[in-house]
Amino acid sequence: MPSAPTPQPAFRRIALIGKFQSPEVAESLHALAEFLRSRGCDVMVEQETAANIGSAGRAASYAEIGAVAELAVILGGDGTMLAAARNLVRHRVPVVGINQGRLGFMTDIALHDMQRSVGDILDGRYAMEERSLIEAEILRDGKSVLQTLALNDAVVNKGSQGRLIEFEVHIDGEYVYTLRSDGIIVATPTGSTAYALSAQGPILHPSLPAFALVPLNPHTLSARPVSVSDRSSIEIVLLHAVDARAHFDGQALADMVAGDRLRLKRSEDAIHFVHPPGYGYFNMLREKLRWSESVEKKAVEPKTPGH
Repeated sequence: MPSAPTPQPAFRRIALIGKFQSPEVAESLHALAEFLRSRGCDVMVEQETAANIGSAGRAASYAEIGAVAELAVILGGDGTMLAAARNLVRHRVPVVGINQGRLGFMTDIALHDMQRSVGDILDGRYAMEERSLIEAEILRDGKSVLQTLALNDAVVNKGSQGRLIEFEVHIDGEYVYTLRSDGIIVATPTGSTAYALSAQGPILHPSLPAFALVPLNPHTLSARPVSVSDRSSIEIVLLHAVDARAHFDGQALADMVAGDRLRLKRSEDAIHFVHPPGYGYFNMLREKLRWSESVEKKAVEPKTPGH
């Protein structure tokens, strides 16, 4: 009897993107490229990645990847994922991450499980999740001086002078407050587990249509993090600063001066994360943040006599 035809993978044209950190990264990327080709996939490698790790597939720019790729696989940490997502969001290419960084809130496939998890995805066993982005614009004297996107957060903070900055916050045209502080973070649900979490901000589930506004070391005890609808328009007006800067996902950087207005709103575009079988948001949080670790450890420890 003739053998059954090999099933077509759920994603056939796949781009590989990685940050060269060590020979192990290059080795993992080459191994993944070979695995994908064995499954009948057409493999391309982002051109900067290809320059760093050598030939593992056809080198392609982000524009070329965006035009033809059905899936982008990111090898690295959350920073690598952020950069790739910002470059691909306009092209609507879904992304999946293999963690070779530290915590890896967005890169949820473990390196040792790479081929099995990617194989499951190629077999059609995956979940697709939409994540919102912030669209940011800085206005100076009524003119736009910067436009960018942020998947994690937009941050206004003091620069190298180390002195407090003063700014107003407006939401949907309504004045909220004037604050003197080290700055403020506006985070998406994705970014709520990043810098905003370190600043005692709330964790927002990815399904929540919300932004978190988190002051940085405010010069008042009454300023607290606030969550608002992601359909809101947020404006931060810089009133006074010896040195101030705006950061977007910790990557794009712009100096700000008194009078500048940072306008933030939800982008019309969204990034789509592909998750392998078994992924769960709270399971991820429990693992990364080590929730219940002491309780679980205590539960498995044998009791000593007399206790």
